[in-house]
Amino acid sequence: MTDKSIDKLIKDIEREGEQGLLAQEKGTRKIKIGIDVGGTFTHAVAIDIAQLEVVGKACVPTTHTAREGVAKGVVDSMYQLLDLTGIHPDEVVLIAHSTTQATNALLEGDVAKVGIIGMGTGLEGRRAKSETNLKKIQLAPGKFLRTEFAFIDTKHEPTENQIREVIEELDEKGVDVIVASEAFGVDNPKNEQLVVKVAEEMGFMATAASNISKLYGLRVRTRTAVINASMMPKMLETANMTEASIRKAGMKVPLMVMRSDGGIMDINEMRRRPILTMLSGPAAGVAAALMYARISDGIFIEVGGTSSDISVIKNGKPQVKSAQIGGQRLYLQTLDVRTLGIGGGSVPRFDGERITDVGPRSAHIAGLNYTAFCNSDDFDQIELHKTQPKEGDPDNYLKIVKTDSPDKDAYTMTPTGASYYMGLVNEVGHGGANMKSLNKGMNSLAKALGQEPEKVAEDILNISASKLKPVIHQLSREYKLDSQMIQFVGGGGGASAIVPYTGKYMDVPHSIAKNAEVISAIGAALGMIRDTVERNVINPTDQDIVEVRQEALASVIAMGAASETVEVSIEVDNKNKKIIAIAMGASELRTKDVQVDCKTDQELKEICGHSLKVDPSLVESFGRSESLFAMGYTKKESRFFGLSKSEKTFLRVVDQEGTIRLQLKDCAVKGCKVNEVRTELINMLQTLTAFGDAGGLVPDIYVLIGGKIVDLTGLIQESQIMTLLELETTKLAGSDSAVVIAQVKK
Repeated sequence: MTDKSIDKLIKDIEREGEQGLLAQEKGTRKIKIGIDVGGTFTHAVAIDIAQLEVVGKACVPTTHTAREGVAKGVVDSMYQLLDLTGIHPDEVVLIAHSTTQATNALLEGDVAKVGIIGMGTGLEGRRAKSETNLKKIQLAPGKFLRTEFAFIDTKHEPTENQIREVIEELDEKGVDVIVASEAFGVDNPKNEQLVVKVAEEMGFMATAASNISKLYGLRVRTRTAVINASMMPKMLETANMTEASIRKAGMKVPLMVMRSDGGIMDINEMRRRPILTMLSGPAAGVAAALMYARISDGIFIEVGGTSSDISVIKNGKPQVKSAQIGGQRLYLQTLDVRTLGIGGGSVPRFDGERITDVGPRSAHIAGLNYTAFCNSDDFDQIELHKTQPKEGDPDNYLKIVKTDSPDKDAYTMTPTGASYYMGLVNEVGHGGANMKSLNKGMNSLAKALGQEPEKVAEDILNISASKLKPVIHQLSREYKLDSQMIQFVGGGGGASAIVPYTGKYMDVPHSIAKNAEVISAIGAALGMIRDTVERNVINPTDQDIVEVRQEALASVIAMGAASETVEVSIEVDNKNKKIIAIAMGASELRTKDVQVDCKTDQELKEICGHSLKVDPSLVESFGRSESLFAMGYTKKESRFFGLSKSEKTFLRVVDQEGTIRLQLKDCAVKGCKVNEVRTELINMLQTLTAFGDAGGLVPDIYVLIGGKIVDLTGLIQESQIMTLLELETTKLAGSDSAVVIAQVKK
């Protein structure tokens, strides 16, 4: 995209921000500001959290080359947003931003040199000496993180003087930050913490490996801590600058940063664990799909100018995986995002007669203009040229030159143009195409290729969709997605270029999220405060599970989550001998006096009927909690010539605003009072638990109470389920309504 295009885009957004916003009275709203740092632009949005409405947008070019780095763009976009919208600082209740800084630092090798102090004694000490000496870690092809190493034998308790001498030796070797890692340090972190204390007194940034992860596996734990430490100097500088600028603007509200697992954390946590911001950008889009587009099951496709990020949302949760660097595992959970080199601005490639491929280079990288957004329409006489955007690229990218115009700029036809030409764009975003210019350009291109214009447009879109298809099929298999529940949801400025045709190509329903062009900034603003706690425990007791749950709960509350909003899910991983607790909560409750658009029972049945693909008259209510409804359809089936009959219940859990929060098939469901939940649950467990050689396999359990879906699916024993259920219901009135749901594990 040219500088002129960037200037035009920013001016368009400035005009959007000016319309109708200054009339709002200052101090009467509760506003969350979200900021997304993209490859080309940094977007900022303001959300009125009462109604979940966007009340303003701003955009600045991402400041990659500024002295302050991308942090300058974060601050600039925020100030521009405040100026355009007239938002008073007192109205702002939270600011959150995504960041590409951690990812870029790793890809470019722009990290600090780390001094590792390994510790241990005896036989385990010899092993620890080997496993903590990482030497160099490959971050990306040709990019390495350099380390220096020292070892302390802890047969005798280390002294501060001894540690100080070791750090001085590492200092002479040019290290910038210190990591302390001891064999079984997760059980007794005293020595690691002493090293951190001494290092910080000497002016070094430092981290204990046991503070980054509580899992066993010394090499992986050390590697994770070292990568985290290597980012600290640069990330702390950015955090300090961003926070100082926000405080200077008169806002004392929490400053949050997007995590790689789809949640947000406060900036102090980012200072301690910057590694958690890897994949922060894609995570922001997924957060918006959950909180703003209200997707409970689907495939989210966020499309930029150059690439598309594809991720899965199942039962209202994004899917996560263990992160890797240079092919080596880390103790870090990130969203499972598959990135493909196809976007709205991807440039086609051709053999002189037909389009043969699309991408991965985009128009702005290739120095080409969009035919769809050209101000003139003089495309009557053109020449087609093959071009090589960058050294090492294929040399057959499509370059269109107008031969009868003094305008010597070069153009191309992207998936965005093809999608507009085919009439597939309904959501305009930053601005619509110049259809007169686009039509002339497509007709002239088709004539030069000796084809019909519709065929050229279809070729571009078919090739683009064919790149997404195998990845979508792979994700569907990996996460066992029900083909009847799959939908595509598009986000990002290029969503309309890729998602509508891909939906048609794969015969899958699709939608484009409202305000798709700023979806990641919205996700940053609305992201749930999140933390994950993992512990290695062999044969965990109910008390072990409770302790891990409470630690995760306390962590998100300490970061600002309202306790009433926090939901904690637990997984007992017998294979890897660990307990995983994931806590998520909102920074503030939506106030009781907000005029929520509550649906009638009939409207809810119509919504569920549409989702279930049955007539709404067949949808029945199985029960409800305070603000959640269990509705579904029971299908009766006959087999063996009618001699055997069975019933399957297909369920939708929907909230009072009509958002489907959970989709299940072939499940048992029972409405009851809170004081009856335990009895109903025991009955379901007795009926649906399957027994085999490995013992009993309990069904997946969900309980609807208040506005929460209590997810107990990760538990493997009845006693564990009952213990956590007791914690969830202890403060509720026994007469409150609830719903118990069970589904046999497949």
